[in-house]
Amino acid sequence: MKKSITTLPADIYLVVNKTNLIESDRKIITMLYQPIIGYTSVSLYFTLIDDLEKSCEFTHHHLMTVMQLRLDDIVSARERLEAVGLLKTYIKQGDVNNYIYQIYSPISAHEFFNHPILNVVLYNNIGKKEYEDALNYYKIPRISLKDYDDVTAKFDDVFKTYPGRGIEGVDDIVKHESSKVTLNKEIDFDMLISSIPKSMVSSRCFNKDSKYLINSLSYAYNIDTLNMLGLVRDSINEKGLIDQKLLRKSCRNFYQFENGGRLPTLIYTKQPSFLKKPEGDNSKWAKMVYTFENISPYDFLKSRCKGSEPTSRDVRIIESLLVDQKLNPGVVNVLIYYVLKMNNQKLNKTYIESIVGQWKRLNIETVEEAMKITEKEHKKNKKLFNKNKIKISKKQRHEEELPAWFNENLDNLSASKDETDEMEKILNELA
Repeated sequence: MKKSITTLPADIYLVVNKTNLIESDRKIITMLYQPIIGYTSVSLYFTLIDDLEKSCEFTHHHLMTVMQLRLDDIVSARERLEAVGLLKTYIKQGDVNNYIYQIYSPISAHEFFNHPILNVVLYNNIGKKEYEDALNYYKIPRISLKDYDDVTAKFDDVFKTYPGRGIEGVDDIVKHESSKVTLNKEIDFDMLISSIPKSMVSSRCFNKDSKYLINSLSYAYNIDTLNMLGLVRDSINEKGLIDQKLLRKSCRNFYQFENGGRLPTLIYTKQPSFLKKPEGDNSKWAKMVYTFENISPYDFLKSRCKGSEPTSRDVRIIESLLVDQKLNPGVVNVLIYYVLKMNNQKLNKTYIESIVGQWKRLNIETVEEAMKITEKEHKKNKKLFNKNKIKISKKQRHEEELPAWFNENLDNLSASKDETDEMEKILNELA
């Protein structure tokens, strides 16, 4: 795990080009990377590329001014670029820290759609239809060449050589260079390799690329060393090498078997930047919106469990809301908070589905929209109760059980002390 260092506006940075960015790379970044890292990270990437042309150092205040963002948001965007291999960051600490940002190209579309992590994440972030549309965009048309002859000219058919002076190759010319996605967590390769009979494997079986694939699949499908051992063993072909296609399929099938047919999803994503509330409002309402927008559904649910890991059942509910129902992460947080309050701290699936159906029809996308529609429905139900004297359950009736935004005057929001303390605690963790 890398050491945490606070970046300040006065800190200096220099952008170094490690690649030759071509026009098709921009398309790959917006079509394939942006659904994973978000618009802000993509904007930062292209802003750093623009800084390359100026060939000078900048302060981070320059980025804050150009991008009109807080430095915390820029650092978060930078870390997402680092995570997917588009940027490497180096620092020399001093009174003023000096950063070097090395820019890398995205991997090719072929590599992306065959990547053990990025491919799975993209699928779960955009859904089946959008994924298939992106895949079809990059597919090579299949044309039968059965009745055609290859008449392509060879080099020596066109050019003649003459005696001349030889020239050595040059190493330090810019080239199209991408960086791999790296992980802190690794499976125990010593145990894995020693557990497979040497007679089964070639000396090239566990090379750098195969280890990278195994570790990436282990992360993407949450497979430990013991289970991965069996999957790897079953994927070794007659040449003593790992059949990578078979291993991918085996890992996917293993995960689906263990998780009721579902594929993995990112329950750790946060509300997209373009759907967040503009900053500047310091009211309690705005603080609650900020909290819901800047924490992942998994971490938010974990905070509601007093720091304990959520149950597998509750995690599956979150996955369903994000993947099947395609709700945004911040909206899911509002839903979790409301349902827990209304159901004695239980995630009632039937109750959730009744709310989700309405929110989908109303196209609820932002945290504020979710909070306001929840408040509106509560007031409507309360009015109906007062009019018809309908007997309802205690947990629906008690005002103190309800979320803090249920208030006639939103500008003068008055949250309970427990709710205020809870939100302040989460906000401090996000800081």
